[in-house]
Amino acid sequence: MPKFTRRAALAGATALSMLASLPAHAQEDPIKIGLVAALSGQSAKSGEAITRGIELAMDEINEAGGVMGRPLELVSRDDEANPGTGMVAARELVQREKVAVLMGGLDTPVSMAIVPFANQAQVPFVGPWAAGTGITMNGAEENYAFRVSAVDEYVDEAITEYLVTEYGSEKPGMILINNPWGESNEAGLTKALDKRDMESAGIEKFESNDVDVVPQLTRLRENGADGLFLVGNVGPSAQVVKSLDRMGWDVPVASHWGPSGGRFTELAGDEGEKVHFIQTFLFTSEEHPLFQKLQAKYPEIESLADVTPATGIANAYDAVKLIAAAIEIAGSTEGPAIREAMYEIGTVEGVIKTYEDPFSPDNQDALGPDDYIFAHFVEGEIVPLAD
Repeated sequence: MPKFTRRAALAGATALSMLASLPAHAQEDPIKIGLVAALSGQSAKSGEAITRGIELAMDEINEAGGVMGRPLELVSRDDEANPGTGMVAARELVQREKVAVLMGGLDTPVSMAIVPFANQAQVPFVGPWAAGTGITMNGAEENYAFRVSAVDEYVDEAITEYLVTEYGSEKPGMILINNPWGESNEAGLTKALDKRDMESAGIEKFESNDVDVVPQLTRLRENGADGLFLVGNVGPSAQVVKSLDRMGWDVPVASHWGPSGGRFTELAGDEGEKVHFIQTFLFTSEEHPLFQKLQAKYPEIESLADVTPATGIANAYDAVKLIAAAIEIAGSTEGPAIREAMYEIGTVEGVIKTYEDPFSPDNQDALGPDDYIFAHFVEGEIVPLAD
């Protein structure tokens, strides 16, 4: 009997005995899961993808009887990609909405702002997108931050290996967004290059509102860069591509997954299809069961191109499945109990993979280096790179 099933059964029996003494209306009170994410602006499609993944998982769980006999309910707030706004939203969700678990979001700076509060409030924070290494590896004695997503340090190793193996790069340069996410990847990429005794052509930074990155890219070209590491979300990454186009510099670009978060090729132009980036999941067929469920719930979805980015949907869907498993094991919606139960999860079927003991006090990331694939845009759709 899988560990999750056995423990869930014991926890479920305890929960049922407790619920039997409560009024009927109390037994039906939903368990609230809070989401703080960019639901507007250039990254809105990513926020939409996360929301859809959460809703699909909740629909399945609620149709099967909920968690501890109670339905799950999503309560969302738009962080506008702003750490201050995200922090206010997180406090409201915990203190006013009384959410059992926080989920968020897209931007590493926002998540980095929320994690200390989550640790202090003893409310589990589960990230389905932001990849900053320090989000989960934050040094807290009691760490409430978990993640079902990419991790910068692992991504940086993967994209370094890709640039070296696929393009023979010997002196790549870094073009990174000037924020904590860029800093996280600077550390990871430097580590990956040092591991290979490789020299960098330089480290250049750009701002989210820059419309011309030619000076930074020119310095990298003059320093002999034969490949580029790109880290930035949709809009800023598009400006890098347009600057490369203006320079006439056709150089291999291996990117974190930022370009996948929205209308990248609409903003970057056709040259955006040359940017290769990592993903944790892609739909490769409209026959995929989760895609069928998406179409049934959201009639506006007509093809695979309409679910960009699928990785956000899958990460969020799997995250909710793991959260539900932990709450069922805990038999409680109290933060410390859920946190301890996260370490007791055994087997859970997800769409990215089947999770076996996904979390431990030493590793609060459910996905690892073997869970990445490389992709690019083709006519507005994210597709895997041909082998």
